Amino acid sequence: MSTESPSELASHEPVAPGPDADHASSARRAAVAAFVGGTLEYYDFFLYVSASALVFNELFFPQVDGRLGQVLSMATIGIGYVVRPLAAVVIGHLGDRVSRKKMLLFTLLLMGISTTAIGLLPTAQQIGPAAAVLLVLLRVCQGISAAGESAGAATMALEHAPEGKRGFYTSFVNTGTVFGVMLSSLAFLLVSLLPREQFLAWGWRLPFLLSIVVAFIGLWIRRTLPEPEVFEQVLEEEEQTKTTWREWPLVVVFRQHWRRVLVGIGIYLVSVVSSIFSAFVLSYGVRSLHIAQPIMLGMNILTAFLGMCFQPIAGRIADRFGRKPVFMLGSVLSAGSIFFLLWSMGTGSIVLMYLGGISLMSISYGLVNALFPLLLGELFETEVRFSGAAITSQLALIVTGFAPAIAASIQGSGPQGWLPVATATAGACLVSAMVTGLFLKETYRTDTARLGREVAAR
Repeated sequence: MSTESPSELASHEPVAPGPDADHASSARRAAVAAFVGGTLEYYDFFLYVSASALVFNELFFPQVDGRLGQVLSMATIGIGYVVRPLAAVVIGHLGDRVSRKKMLLFTLLLMGISTTAIGLLPTAQQIGPAAAVLLVLLRVCQGISAAGESAGAATMALEHAPEGKRGFYTSFVNTGTVFGVMLSSLAFLLVSLLPREQFLAWGWRLPFLLSIVVAFIGLWIRRTLPEPEVFEQVLEEEEQTKTTWREWPLVVVFRQHWRRVLVGIGIYLVSVVSSIFSAFVLSYGVRSLHIAQPIMLGMNILTAFLGMCFQPIAGRIADRFGRKPVFMLGSVLSAGSIFFLLWSMGTGSIVLMYLGGISLMSISYGLVNALFPLLLGELFETEVRFSGAAITSQLALIVTGFAPAIAASIQGSGPQGWLPVATATAGACLVSAMVTGLFLKETYRTDTARLGREVAAR
């Protein structure tokens, strides 16, 4: 079973010249571009999550004390998700009708600029309530970028991938996101070692300022990536026929494929695990259980590293045995693992807590996270794939975005205060498993050109 890394994909052994060699090269570059884009998206997006859990309530909401300030700080995480469905409509439409590549260059640049700008923001102590307003506006810009980034990268990777290997190649989209989570946690771990006064004064800004470097690396990689052949064929066919607003991707998605949208939303509910772990678990450990901040961030780094290694393997397994069994297994295991993790945090054992984190994020959630881009992309045909995947994922992620704030509000008191959070999270995981089992049809043996046509949600 192959477990090629992104670097191995980028520097593969030369293939004999010809169309097959060109296709193989494009497939590898698309996977690497998806990995780098996912890295930037989630480095930036979860850098914000970490800052919301650890520092933003003090810098931008100092007038609100205690738990309410923490809830408000985490609520700004969700604001980035609110704008994503509308942004997905626009970016998805242009990605389906104009260019996959141009939209991905736009989303990458917007994410890098908006995240870097957060690192330059004045705080509430300097400009008052306007600081929180500017923070929210830049979070909105992050949301606009993220609305098209993962769906677009997944579309490119899927359409460039060789037949029978779509699971492996598209797994690099969210393998990149896990790497981004690891980098953001590592960056925050390093600056958190500063004295608290220096950390609050300027240390927290450094990871945000580094975002622009990752953005330019991604732009350099993506600038020479060609459009997928299957997409270019669709564009040529559309140029020869007149189309009306009824053929717009958005209209087609909701008029003809609304059932697929609902199925995709149901599948995506398990993604609440990601924001619960990255934001609520971090805050709960530091603020409620008084676990040292470096220990909590260290768990994020370790689980992300192991997840990054495991997810391409999960993609290979899905290519071999099918998407449904892998995704359902991961969803059910995630439902159980969230209880184990939150329980273990209360035992005082760092070893147990780290095992809980690995069980949840590296293995259980790793099985589903590797397949999110693949499952949504395979629901829709080429003509509306970017729009369908983007709109569906962003509607589903509204719940994910507000999950940390909801968790903070339903958290109970005392040693068992984590139970309501674990129960709600597990419920979302089990719903995803049931929707996948009942309404999703297997696609691992379907040719890319036929996806969304003869095989789709029942």
